[in-house]
Amino acid sequence: MAAVELAAAEQGSGPPLLILHGLFGSGRNWSSLAQRLAGAHRVFALDARNHGASPWADSMTYADMTEDVQAFRAARGLGRAAMIGHSMGGKTAMLLALHHADAVERLVVVDVAPVAYPPVLAAYVQAMLAVDLTSVSRRAEVDAQLAGAITDPGERAFLLQNLVLEGGRARWRINLPVLERFMPDISGFPAVAAGRSFAGPALFVAGERSSYVRPEHRPAIERLFPKARIVHVPEAGHWLHAERPDAFLALAARFLAGT
Repeated sequence: MAAVELAAAEQGSGPPLLILHGLFGSGRNWSSLAQRLAGAHRVFALDARNHGASPWADSMTYADMTEDVQAFRAARGLGRAAMIGHSMGGKTAMLLALHHADAVERLVVVDVAPVAYPPVLAAYVQAMLAVDLTSVSRRAEVDAQLAGAITDPGERAFLLQNLVLEGGRARWRINLPVLERFMPDISGFPAVAAGRSFAGPALFVAGERSSYVRPEHRPAIERLFPKARIVHVPEAGHWLHAERPDAFLALAARFLAGT
């Protein structure tokens, strides 16, 4: 499948840094951190296909997403770039490093491991698809419809960033039918050929309260990323960069500076 032309917010100057968000997110989720990183980098916060302002497409595999990033780099004439990827974006960044090592200078993987996970987030997609948008005029009405299936107000608020209210109509910004169809791919992690690894610097930043990066994942991480360092952000869950931005930034900025 052909690559799509990804939307991105750019700021700063210096060596390139690409930020890849997670499922249901967008580059906008990273805007404040991108601004702070822009003092030392030319930062691009990308929107994945079927997310944010990027085009919709009928496929959502990691092969698709890595090729989208490669096409983005080529279109802007970027050489090797540092990468920050969270969750789904972290898997995309890992696979880019594994299959296109000449594209990646150094790698920050945020709260995800190179493993398959149970497709628990499929329930979020189903809850969003079940919302009746026909007579909605306020965000609170959609929040109320989601509350039965998604009890955490913070999680609902995150998902509601994808709700667009314009011209008296409501719609979802993300391509929910395609996300639902490709949830096994998004939750999974493609097989990597034996012996293939990324020899560059890699930092895995996990939330102390998250279960996405567990001790049993360490062998897979170290096999594919032999220079990996795994660190934990205290009192943080899966969205650690939003929950503890200062702590995350301190770790990421030091690593990106090579110190």
